[in-house]
Amino acid sequence: MFSLGSFLGVQKENRSLLYRIYFAFFASGAMSTLLGAILPEMGEAYNLDYAFRGVLLSAHQIGNLVAVIASGFIPYLIGRKKSTFILGLGIVLGLLLMTLTGNPVLLFIAFALTGIGRGTMSNITNVVVGENAENKAAGLNLLHASFAVGAFISPFAAIAVIPSSWKIAPWIFASLMLLTLLLILFSRLSSERVRREKGEGTIPRSIHFWLNTMIMFFYLCAEASLIGWLVTYFQDAGIFPDSVSTAMQSFLWIMILIGRLLCAVVSPKMNKNVLILILGLMMTGFFTLMITAENPVVIVIAVFLVGLSMSGIYPTTLSTMEKKYNSSTVATGLCIGCATVGAIIMPTIVGSVAESSGIEGGIATISVALGIMVILMIVKVITGRNLRT
Repeated sequence: MFSLGSFLGVQKENRSLLYRIYFAFFASGAMSTLLGAILPEMGEAYNLDYAFRGVLLSAHQIGNLVAVIASGFIPYLIGRKKSTFILGLGIVLGLLLMTLTGNPVLLFIAFALTGIGRGTMSNITNVVVGENAENKAAGLNLLHASFAVGAFISPFAAIAVIPSSWKIAPWIFASLMLLTLLLILFSRLSSERVRREKGEGTIPRSIHFWLNTMIMFFYLCAEASLIGWLVTYFQDAGIFPDSVSTAMQSFLWIMILIGRLLCAVVSPKMNKNVLILILGLMMTGFFTLMITAENPVVIVIAVFLVGLSMSGIYPTTLSTMEKKYNSSTVATGLCIGCATVGAIIMPTIVGSVAESSGIEGGIATISVALGIMVILMIVKVITGRNLRT
């Protein structure tokens, strides 16, 4: 009988923790796409313009940045379990707060809190899988596949409840995240303060570390903007009806899920640097097709293929880090934190351009980040080693 724990090379006593970690990333994924799904309705209810909607998406990423750095160091003070629970509560509080007020300052805080929770989940889940899975590339791709499952489900939940009230969806997923945090609180995740190894906490000097980080930086520029603005783009550009526009975000994530499962199988068998470049070229090409095509069928196909191609870039790039970085919350937090700066900057740029040139012009700026990402991937192939594990 197939055992996920055996396939990933995880010791039996740690498999329960692994499954809870996967569930935590599932819940984090659900929250991440929920924000983009409800943003049009929230914008109308609170009378928010494009520019401020972009600021809110960036606020989420600012919180994410704060968290991935803080969750890299706080475990040394209070342990991984307490730090994960406390910082993870940001998702619960943020989702609840955004349903209570349209005050711009409080909305900014609410989105930032959800980012703090998301960044915490990202850091701890990647570290736990990196530490415990011998088949690291497959483990990380499956971890991010669980994120994709949550991201796929939440827009459909939003579609179901929006006719009654868009606020119901945040309440549902705040409850889901609270359950997740309770599961982690009663798990095998260490309660002890993390011991700092010699040299840990210093800034990595590896060129490969920073090359991978910059690839992830420009990937997150594109991902955060695409996920945050996709529904608004399809609705306001008049490409699809509102319900179909929201559903397209879910279809994007189901293709990301399929792609990550495929990458989990393929990645141990081929040069990961080449795989990353192939995915980057595909994502750039199909995104260009998505924003330039006029035929709705072609646009739908392009969205599907964008999701499929973007699926494995982040986890596979992360898996090519040296093991000493993958197993360190400090190094992982530094990498994801620096990369997250891209996710902070780009949604605001898209919103600002959209305010002056229309949503079509705003969404087109994503292609610049994708072009730079592909150039860095080419450098990675030329300078990198033939990584197969």
